Amino acid sequence: MESSTTSSGAPAVAWQCFSGLQPYLPIIESMAAHNAAIRATGAAEAVWLLEHAAVYTGGTSARDADLLVANSATPTHRTGRGGQWTYHGPGQRIAYVMLDLAARGGDIRAYVHALEGWIIDIIGDFGVTGTRRAGLPGIWVHNGNSLSGYDKIAAIGVRVSRWVSWHGIAINLAPDLAAFDAIVPCGVTDAGVTSLDALGHNVTFDQLDASMRAHFDTHFGATSPLAYRSR
Repeated sequence: MESSTTSSGAPAVAWQCFSGLQPYLPIIESMAAHNAAIRATGAAEAVWLLEHAAVYTGGTSARDADLLVANSATPTHRTGRGGQWTYHGPGQRIAYVMLDLAARGGDIRAYVHALEGWIIDIIGDFGVTGTRRAGLPGIWVHNGNSLSGYDKIAAIGVRVSRWVSWHGIAINLAPDLAAFDAIVPCGVTDAGVTSLDALGHNVTFDQLDASMRAHFDTHFGATSPLAYRSR
């Protein structure tokens, strides 16, 4: 894990990249513990980068009817993040983001907007134009391949406990897109799911991770609207 202090004196965010496919529940339990420690003991804010082993997760708004293949061999878990059903698996970069939002203005909508802007900048490095859709968190590309013309390339599902964020984002590099057929992804019926690979962009995890780090401060650093402010 990498950690330091910034030139402004604010504590730096600690980045950790996990090797190999990570089982869902142990990571969630570890993330919950770190989230609590940020508030209780002043542990460092953190971003965890990883790939999950294949799993379907349902957020607080997930409907049973949107789990289309309930007897799938892929594990299914209900979870406390916001949002509906999604798939995580090989070929998808997960970024779990744990920030002290109380020290960053206390605005959850602004936080989600910043996550979206971060993703737009990241995929823009690889020639992909991402866009927001009103009322539908996540990032979309307009490629004309669905009823709405939009396909989702990155999902957002967050939870905030005592004003510390956890869970985060998932960017599709080259996952098995057929895995999304078992659910109504994020409850959206007029759009599909895509990936950097499906759009013709051969991107490695190392390249994506470098872009994530390069654009992070724009949205969460010392000069951003969500800058850390000592209290």
